[in-house]
Amino acid sequence: MSEHFTLRLAASRMIAPTVRHLAFERVDGHALPFVPGQFLQLHFEADGRALRRSYSIATLPHDPANPRGLIEIAVSYVAGGAATRLLSGLAEGETLAASGPYGRFVLHADDANRRYLLIATGTGVTPYRAMLPQLGAQIAARGIEVALLFGARTPVEVLYADEFRAFAAATPGFRFHPCLSGESALESGERRGHVQYQLGALALDPARDIAYVWGN
Repeated sequence: MSEHFTLRLAASRMIAPTVRHLAFERVDGHALPFVPGQFLQLHFEADGRALRRSYSIATLPHDPANPRGLIEIAVSYVAGGAATRLLSGLAEGETLAASGPYGRFVLHADDANRRYLLIATGTGVTPYRAMLPQLGAQIAARGIEVALLFGARTPVEVLYADEFRAFAAATPGFRFHPCLSGESALESGERRGHVQYQLGALALDPARDIAYVWGN
């Protein structure tokens, strides 16, 4: 069930030249019960108008690196954007009104597929970060495969690359493929070109695959 609450910025860092990772805590001290894949909305005013912007929750459940359960999102900067003006200047300790969680872009316990295809560009990869523990559990329990294809121009724009590569190295059955449209020299696992043109190599099969697509 969604609810309204106030968030306080606890920490932030740049994870790409134009993408900022923001970690919030609820001012009321409560946790945000969410299902990986859901999103929250930030509420603010700009130029006399009440606005809302939606952001997928990037938080890894039960993450030892996040013992406080901070609510994490990733924000792309858009020239002239109202949310960009607000979030680019938001300092630690400042607050925002928010609501959530929302959405049905989630994994399902009764899925009978043999493979997940997770396809994203830009900050569209954030819900897949939150899903990693669930995916690991399904790989262990059902022996399924997971392929994450992430479209970007260059390696520095591949968000959370180290985390996805570490998960792939530790989790047989999970493959991570950055698809780079502006890079000529490739490393292991990387593919050249836009992400949509990589699907033909995956031998798609509707009898066994479920595809999730997020981003442009």
